Amino acid sequence: MFEELDYDTLIDRMLSNVSDDLDKREGSVIYDALAPAAMELANFYIALDMVMDEVFADSSSYYYLIKRAAERGIFPKEETYAKCKMEVRPASTPISVGDRFCLNALNYAVTSEIDREMGAYQLTCETAGIAGNQQLGELLAIETESDINDMQSAAITEILIPGEEEEDVEAFRERYFSSFDNEGFGGNKQDYKEKVNDIDGVGDCKIIRAWKFGYDPASMIPNDKVRQWYEQQSEVTLDADVYDWLSRVYMAADNRLLTVGGTVKCYIITSEFKSPSQTLVQNVQNVLDPDQRTGEGDGLAPIGHVVKVQGVHEVPIRFDMSITYKEGYHFALMEKSIEETIDEYLMELAEAWSATDYLVVRTSQVEARLLLLEGIVDISDVRINGISNNITLEEDEIPVRGDVNG
Repeated sequence: MFEELDYDTLIDRMLSNVSDDLDKREGSVIYDALAPAAMELANFYIALDMVMDEVFADSSSYYYLIKRAAERGIFPKEETYAKCKMEVRPASTPISVGDRFCLNALNYAVTSEIDREMGAYQLTCETAGIAGNQQLGELLAIETESDINDMQSAAITEILIPGEEEEDVEAFRERYFSSFDNEGFGGNKQDYKEKVNDIDGVGDCKIIRAWKFGYDPASMIPNDKVRQWYEQQSEVTLDADVYDWLSRVYMAADNRLLTVGGTVKCYIITSEFKSPSQTLVQNVQNVLDPDQRTGEGDGLAPIGHVVKVQGVHEVPIRFDMSITYKEGYHFALMEKSIEETIDEYLMELAEAWSATDYLVVRTSQVEARLLLLEGIVDISDVRINGISNNITLEEDEIPVRGDVNG
């Protein structure tokens, strides 16, 4: 904004206000007297230009962007540590919280028991970020409190909650601006998305009404036949627990208390855009609406909201196609490149999962991407799961690569 106000411009403007009858040449008394002031003003305008950049979120540096976003209660996501499942054999091996193990270059510490009788424990990677998500395999003990001489093996068998890197500055900037487009308030969809996406290990989510599939709450109101049947029931004709449950449901329906309001289904996907572990699903459930106190407002969900959290399902997609190769190329030579290209396409779909109702795996996309590979001349008869058409997945499904034949 002030880039034109450099030293030369300022000194010329200052000298123009001095009479031409006086010596204003460089090295003169007047010139030497004005030059330091012109230099300081030039530096001032440079600093003022920086202030103008930093005061607006679209041009500010990370430090000042954080301060700007904090005014709206938005803060950058910090890096997190991967949580993994360790299985020990024999299961009776004494393992204590704090015991440390290593796998290749990464160290892990036991943070809790999952099932001691089955020899299952939760480990936390000591290295933050996605590094702890990249490997499964046999562990070596490096520091333990108990005698583990009889331990036959210890291995990481599952990533329970994936670690995340510190939020990128441009991703944070985009999240800040998006907060103006969709205002989160009082348990609306945007409010749920913001809260769920802030939970460690969650990459994105899809919020829907749990009863949106044509379910009519009015159909639960007892009619005359139901009333007549219910009045004939008692703890004598039914088990006491069954009768108690039936009475509660009947009275709630009869008093019009069963409605579609506040019934929320939340599908989640991991920060690596994969199907989440049951541990992560349960963790999100506990944060939003704990199972034992559902609807009571003991979590982040408003009072009266009954929330059911589920993870996306991974659907294996088999690809069969007829490929014409250049001379010297064949499927065995290009199999890895073909699979990597398909993986990239399916990952793009998974990353877009929350923004669309139903993902579609398209034959045209597979053909177009594979034709860019060196060594492939033509592709025909592309079949996805045995069908020569696009495949449309359900709202809670993401595609993963199955077998590839070409």
